[in-house]
Amino acid sequence: MSTHQSGSGRVGICFPDRPDFPTLLAAAKQADAKGFESIWVFETRLARDWVSQAGAIAAVTTRAKIAPGVTNSWSRPAPIMAMTLATLDEMAPGRMMLGIGAWWEPLASKVGVDRRKPLTQIREYVEVFDRLMALERVTYHGELVHVDDLELDLAEDRPRIPMHIPVLIGATGPKMLHAAPQFADGVLLNFMTSPSYTADAVARIRAGAEEVGRDPNTVVHPQIIACAMDEDGDRARDVSREMLTMYLGQQPHIGLASGLSADYVAELHDRMGGWPPEPGGLQRAMALVDDTVVDQFTASGTPDECLAAARRYVDAGAEYPIPVVLTPETTMEIVEAFADFT
Repeated sequence: MSTHQSGSGRVGICFPDRPDFPTLLAAAKQADAKGFESIWVFETRLARDWVSQAGAIAAVTTRAKIAPGVTNSWSRPAPIMAMTLATLDEMAPGRMMLGIGAWWEPLASKVGVDRRKPLTQIREYVEVFDRLMALERVTYHGELVHVDDLELDLAEDRPRIPMHIPVLIGATGPKMLHAAPQFADGVLLNFMTSPSYTADAVARIRAGAEEVGRDPNTVVHPQIIACAMDEDGDRARDVSREMLTMYLGQQPHIGLASGLSADYVAELHDRMGGWPPEPGGLQRAMALVDDTVVDQFTASGTPDECLAAARRYVDAGAEYPIPVVLTPETTMEIVEAFADFT
């Protein structure tokens, strides 16, 4: 594995449930032309699936890596995920990565998934995925993942050349951060977290690598960062405030990991009325999220303010920043601004 250095002008871009597809593809094409290292798409809520987006992005780009940021290890069995990545690798040879996490509550249970022992499950899942991508015939009976006598068929005219698709774990909690470098290529550091969280997370990643004799500098660890950009910085912060409130209310582990109090996060959740939010609940909860919290957890404001905020995450140890587009009307401006990130 190669050695990875933090910063050095590297940058990615990530699209959540926005912008519209013509703008998304134009931005992806521009990011690719500007030398962005990676392009990511969300699949965290029931908004857009990552596979459709990745295929479209692959068709309009030639150089940047492409990945979900992140999908989950429950809704697609490992062999189906391997088939999906093998197909996308045909479309974008050598450019695919897999960002994958253990999902979150209550979404998982609402779709009928019992997230038992998430660390055990994702470790077993990645092992099976890697072996299938290496074109092994796999029989595997783990505690939670089971495969019997399977191998990838591949397309009829495709040479059977083993593939390695880098796997980045969407880890937030301390156990997953510590364990991820022991079975995956790296970690995609979560968004809606603070730079102080990043520093702690990177220390845990390095400790986990060292525990198994792996060079910590080989562990990939970029960070997605919520980014609302506007020449009117206050307007940008208001956009981030809405998204931040929603995530802190529906996925409390994110805020707790950054040091927010359990009482504060619980009140956000209560005001929202659970997830999905009840009518008017999101607006009630937003009143608790002031500009100090927005600036602590996001890169929001003018272009210069967004770049300065992203730099704080890199200074805290993130390998490189991946702004997550929250202001669809300034999507192209975000690409242009971060093309100059150093």
